[in-house]
This record gives sequence, structure tokens and C-alpha cells, in this order.
Amino acid sequence: MSGFFKSSIGRKVAMALSAFFLMIFLLQHLFINTLSVFSPELFNEVSHFMGTNPLVQFALQPVLIIGVVFHFVMGFILEIKNNNARQTKYVKNNGAANATWMSRNMIWSGVVILAFIVLHFIDFWFPEINTKFIKGDWSGTMEGVEGLRYYEELTHKFVNPIRVGAYALAFVFLGLHLAHGFTSAFQSVGAASLRKKLENVGKAYAIIVPLGFIFIALFHHFNH
Repeated sequence: MSGFFKSSIGRKVAMALSAFFLMIFLLQHLFINTLSVFSPELFNEVSHFMGTNPLVQFALQPVLIIGVVFHFVMGFILEIKNNNARQTKYVKNNGAANATWMSRNMIWSGVVILAFIVLHFIDFWFPEINTKFIKGDWSGTMEGVEGLRYYEELTHKFVNPIRVGAYALAFVFLGLHLAHGFTSAFQSVGAASLRKKLENVGKAYAIIVPLGFIFIALFHHFNH
């Protein structure tokens, strides 16, 4: 297994697999958050189920965190390896001749997304961990809020226009990251023959998913 990660192909395949996992999670996350626009009650119920289900909390959630950390660490490793290879092979690297701007700057869009994840953890995940695992409150309720608390917590975060702007900017960078990363991941696992078809699907994914999250943030900002 260690030899697998030491090879260039092995690292790219591992990176691709973690990307697939995170893209599936994004769809699931977008679906649940979209419920907050159409039905606060259903959003509360689904969020409470996800937040109290033992399988989600003690199995899937740790896997998700490991997947996020692995994806970013592997991304930095690949960037370092690629830079070293270019410096070794070329006196002057004209990257624009062989690759798109986005493919050459995946690391920077990744840094912005990583900063956003930290903000997102501060906004939602850390308070949730504090409530359930430190305070021991798994009721899903909050003083002063009728019913379950999740909808109120979500909409409260989008009152501040600066935070909404930060979220929107982060999702623009996510779209740019996905625009290259989607097809790149499939190529890394040997699906290069489907490149043309995957490009269209990848473009749609890279536009619809980030726009969906931006819409949710703006919707709650203007309707809170």
C-alpha cells in the first residue's frame, strides 16, 4: 500500500477517489440545504436525523473528515511533486501552452476552499460538536426557538452580508476548482475515453452545485 502512494499514478488515483467521495457529499449537502428554502420543517427533521443518527455521527462523519483532510494533503503533495518535476525537466515552463489556467492554479483555488471549510467549521461544525458531545444535548432544540433549532441556526448565519459574500466567493472558487477537477478525476482512474461526455457533465456540475449554495445563502440573507 505504501508503494501505491509513492507512485505518481497511485497518488493521482487516490486523489481522484477522494474527489469522487467529496463530490457525492456536496450533492447530498446541497440537497439537504435546499430543503431549508422550500420547507423549514422538513429541513429541521432531516437535519435532526442526520445529526443524531449513530451511523452518520460515528462512522460517516469521521470518514468525511478524513476524506477532506486526505484530499487537501494529497493535493499539496501532488503540487509539490509536479513543481519539482517541471523544474527538473524544463529550463522555462510555458504552462499555458499545454494546460488551462485553472489546471495550473488548482492549488490556489484549493487554498481558498480550505479557508472556507475552516470558516464553515467555525460557523456550524464546532458549535454542533460542543452542543452534542460537550454539553450532551442531543435534543435538537434551543432556548427561545420553537421546535427544532437547525433552521434558525442556518438562517442566522446569513444575516451578516460580509459572511454571505465570503460564502459566495468561496463557492465561485469551488466552481472553478470543480471545472477542472471533475474531468481530471475521471481521467486519473482511466476514463479518458469519455472525456468529451464528461466535460459537459463536469461543466454542469461545476456550475449548478456552487450556484445552488450561493442561492441558498442569498435567499436566507434577503428573507431572514
